[in-house]
Amino acid sequence: MKRCLPYLLLLMPAFFFAACEKEDRYSSMPRENFEALWKIMDEHYCFFEYKQVDWDEVHERYGRQLSDTMGQFALFDLLGSMLAELKDGHTNLVSPFNVSRYLAWYEDYPPNFYKELQDRYLGKSADYLIAGSVKYKRLSGNSIGYMHYSSFSGSVSDLGLDYIFDYFKDCKGLIIDIRDNGGGSLANADLIASRFIEEKLLTGYIQHKLGKGHNDFSEPYPVYLAPSARARWLRPVAVLTNRHCFSAANDFVQKMRMMPQVTVIGDRTGGGSGLPLSSELPNGWSIRFSAAPMLDADKQHTEFGIDSDIQVNITPQDLSNGKDPIIEAAILHILSQQVY
Repeated sequence: MKRCLPYLLLLMPAFFFAACEKEDRYSSMPRENFEALWKIMDEHYCFFEYKQVDWDEVHERYGRQLSDTMGQFALFDLLGSMLAELKDGHTNLVSPFNVSRYLAWYEDYPPNFYKELQDRYLGKSADYLIAGSVKYKRLSGNSIGYMHYSSFSGSVSDLGLDYIFDYFKDCKGLIIDIRDNGGGSLANADLIASRFIEEKLLTGYIQHKLGKGHNDFSEPYPVYLAPSARARWLRPVAVLTNRHCFSAANDFVQKMRMMPQVTVIGDRTGGGSGLPLSSELPNGWSIRFSAAPMLDADKQHTEFGIDSDIQVNITPQDLSNGKDPIIEAAILHILSQQVY
């Protein structure tokens, strides 16, 4: 929780303002809910300028499709389509019967992760260890450590990481596989990343909305990562990524790629660099959206993803051969490094 406190303090003004917008009465009128949603997003969404979205034009185009007699299912579909114009995986409309979602950030791209291939490296359940939500094993004649973390919502602890690093103490390098990790806790991302630095590191910046204008942001506030006081790993590291790495996973890659011993291998991440907030429509439906942009150390957006250092794709031939070329590339890369 302490790691998240600076973020939360920055977001309090925006959250308070959004909370004041909540309607005390409930209305199912299509026009009223359309206007309420459009206004909430207009005043609080954080990526209009970056994504070059003309929100007024969107209002006009979707407003023409409204009907006072349309049912709740048709209204939901219309509002969900309007939100999809933002191309934002953190933006969802939630009703009792459905949740709108934008998933093209990974669905329109090659998977580059297949569990049946990964299983050939992990082996059967008795062949690998589990610490919290992290599966880990030694590969390549016990010379390389491999750990797979499928969600930053999954449990991970300092004690568990201590056991993992001790198990890999004789390994030349480490593979951290976060492919298909859709995000979760930023605190968990920092907990792991803090094991790979020796001194405090500027990893990025965060902003929050100060007003209703699309560009009414605070000055960028620096975000630092402090080194763990426990066992740290300074030998070669390969972080494996694909397009399904999103939100906290994207943030983890952003931090890890700054470290000299780390190489990102695989595909571009899916992005998702806006911290989400929620509000409510007059009919009781809730809306979640990106409200605070997180920037990298060069003050650049990573909302649309982070490129890998070494691009590797899994082909149909790889599937037939039962080999994961992304894991294989990581092994070769680590073995080629000189370790002191």
